[in-house]
Amino acid sequence: MQILGFVLGVLIGTSLSLIGSGGSIFAIPILVYIMDISPSLSTTYSLFIVGFSALIGAIFSAKNKLIDYKIALYFGISSIISVFIMRKFLLPLLPNKILVIQNYTLTKDDLTMLVFSVLMVVASISMIKNRLKSNQKTEQMSAIKFIYSGILVGSLTGFVGVGGGFLIIPTLLFYGKIAMKNAVATSLIIIASNSFIGFAGSNNLDLIDWEFLIEFTSFSILGIFFGMYLSKKISNEKLKPIFGWFVFSTGIYILIKELIFK
Repeated sequence: MQILGFVLGVLIGTSLSLIGSGGSIFAIPILVYIMDISPSLSTTYSLFIVGFSALIGAIFSAKNKLIDYKIALYFGISSIISVFIMRKFLLPLLPNKILVIQNYTLTKDDLTMLVFSVLMVVASISMIKNRLKSNQKTEQMSAIKFIYSGILVGSLTGFVGVGGGFLIIPTLLFYGKIAMKNAVATSLIIIASNSFIGFAGSNNLDLIDWEFLIEFTSFSILGIFFGMYLSKKISNEKLKPIFGWFVFSTGIYILIKELIFK
C-alpha cells in the first residue's frame, strides 16, 4: 500500500501545478487512508508537502513573471497570521473528545476529517460546473476584501491542514480579475507561505518521521514538473471537471466512512 501512496503522491504536485489548488485534497486522504497516518499528524505532513511543492512551482512561475505580488501580499499577510494563530493557539484548545452521544464519540481527528470532506465537496462543485473563468465582468476586489479573504483561508488552512487554493483561485478569478495562469501562479506563493507557517506552528513536530516526509514530498515535487508539462498540452478548463469529479467522489467517501462506517 505504501508504494501506491507514493505513486499517488504525484497527484498532489500535478494538481497544484495545473489548477493552483487541490494539493491537500489529495494529500490528506492518501496519508490517512493509504499510509495509515492519524488525521492530526497527516494535516501537519500535508502542510509541509503542499508547501514545499507549491514553493517549487512558485519559483518557476516567478521566473515566467506570472505572479501578482500585490495581491499575494494582501492575501499573504492576513492568511499567515490566521494560520499561525489557529495552529499554535486555537487548535490545541480543542479537546480530544468533542462530543459523546451514547455509543458514538466525535474526536478531534473525526471533526478534522468531516470538515475536510465537506470542503472537498464544496471545492469539487465549482470544478465540475467549470465556473472558474477569468473573463467574469465583476468589480475589482479591494485590498480590504483580499485581507478578509486571507483571514478565512488562513483559518481553514490552520484547522484542516489545507493550502487553501480551492478558495484562493475563485477569489482571484472572480474578484481579482486576473488571468487563470496568473491566478494559479499567485495561488502557489500564497499556498506555500500559508503551509510553511502552519507547519511551523504545529504542536506535533516531534512526532514527524522526516525520512518518510522528505521521500513523499519528492514524489509530490515530481508532480509539479509533470503538471507543468501537461499544462502545455491540455487546457486547464478541460481538466477542472475531471479533477472535480474525483474530488467529489473522495469527499463523499470520507463523509460516509466517518459518519456511517466509523
